[in-house]
Amino acid sequence: MTTPIPSTVLETLKQRLGPGGWLDDPAECERYTRDWYGKIRGSTPLVVRPADVTGVQEVVRLCHEQGVALVPQGGHTGMVGGATPGADSGSVVLSLERLRSIRAVDPANFTLVAEAGVVLAEIQQTALDHDRYFPLSLGAEGSCTIGGNVSTNAGGMTTLRYGNTRDLLLGVEVVLPDGRLWEGLNLLRKNTAGYDLKHLFIGAEGTLGIVTACALKLFPRPRQRDTAFLAVPSPQAALDLLALARERSGDMVSRLELMARPVLELVLRQLADKRDPLEAVSPWYVLMELETSSTVIQLRPLLEAVLDDAMARGWVTDGVVAESLDQARALWSLREEIPQATAAEGGGVSNDISIPLSAIPSFIERTTPALEAAFPGCRVIPYGHIGDGNLHYNVLPPLDQPRAGFLARAEAVRDVIYEFTLAEGGSIAAEHGIGSAKRARLPQVRGALDLELMRGLKALLDPAGLLNPGKVL
Repeated sequence: MTTPIPSTVLETLKQRLGPGGWLDDPAECERYTRDWYGKIRGSTPLVVRPADVTGVQEVVRLCHEQGVALVPQGGHTGMVGGATPGADSGSVVLSLERLRSIRAVDPANFTLVAEAGVVLAEIQQTALDHDRYFPLSLGAEGSCTIGGNVSTNAGGMTTLRYGNTRDLLLGVEVVLPDGRLWEGLNLLRKNTAGYDLKHLFIGAEGTLGIVTACALKLFPRPRQRDTAFLAVPSPQAALDLLALARERSGDMVSRLELMARPVLELVLRQLADKRDPLEAVSPWYVLMELETSSTVIQLRPLLEAVLDDAMARGWVTDGVVAESLDQARALWSLREEIPQATAAEGGGVSNDISIPLSAIPSFIERTTPALEAAFPGCRVIPYGHIGDGNLHYNVLPPLDQPRAGFLARAEAVRDVIYEFTLAEGGSIAAEHGIGSAKRARLPQVRGALDLELMRGLKALLDPAGLLNPGKVL
């Protein structure tokens, strides 16, 4: 049984943080104790909300001295319990939402330094205000924070061209588990002076240190962008289209999203403001976007040439190209609001897997029939970032079966999906992380030596195991 946190420690934290720096009312704390879907829930006697990095250090140092566990938290958009406290009330939640300063923007150096609590959409807009571009793009970009993005190595829709968060990061500032501050806000693109320690904290889900600020790479602002919603006969056709578009455009493809017809039907059924962009029904669809910062290259003729060629080869059977920003947004909303539509349908068994691009068609061809045979009547709704191999291979319960009974078999559903995923050399955690939900399955995808090295790093940096306990390892 977990020992309750001494009331003296809780009171000391409150006194040091002052008004606005903490919450202890259960009703106010509730949103800090669950994941985005509300499936994983915990409890905490106190949520601390320091206003600056010094405050974060003070909280961490005190909890380290008193043996109190801390759960770092960003924008409450996680889906695997990575920032959710346990159910035993044995942890204090450390929210970084008040660290909201953008410390510096250097357009000439193409860099931006932001504190952990800055919302991703604000960083995107700030870059645009300086005629620059920060390409990380997620469905939750209006609420997720950059500290959480770094701590989970978030991917999203532009990974195809720009990479994951790790690829967009120059440096990080981190409060270590004992309260010391590691000042790693490097702004250099070349620096071979010893180990590149920032990589320890990217994707570590707050188990090795608390990211309080980060130095980000910026890019030239796109001057042209074209979005196409396309009907394709198969996932293989979508991959053929991707290769063609990358080659013909000079690698200007920034996004390529795949969705099966049942996914589109789900969105149209649950979200009244959505419309099917095409008249004819197709088994699969692709959302593709090309972008360039050039004012010399004409993007639309390139896109049209790609589509003409793809249609001649039978890789595209129908499509529409957005003629305005509003039309592009409407098309992208069909993809971005799939999680909302899924939740409105009652939810299902969600999966975030990664497959080598060349193996995606065979994976889908084998996995869907296996699921339908094992769970008669289940509804497989695959979609995702096919350009980087990341699929959200979700499964909904049969329409005539109680939802609770199906969800009770969630791990059996995942057993089928993960078997085929691993057989193709894939991963069970593409962009959502391990958190607490997938911790028991980590040995399925990481070898004994991997786990030994991970535990060694954890023991070195956090020997008492007080930082985000029960996550990842």
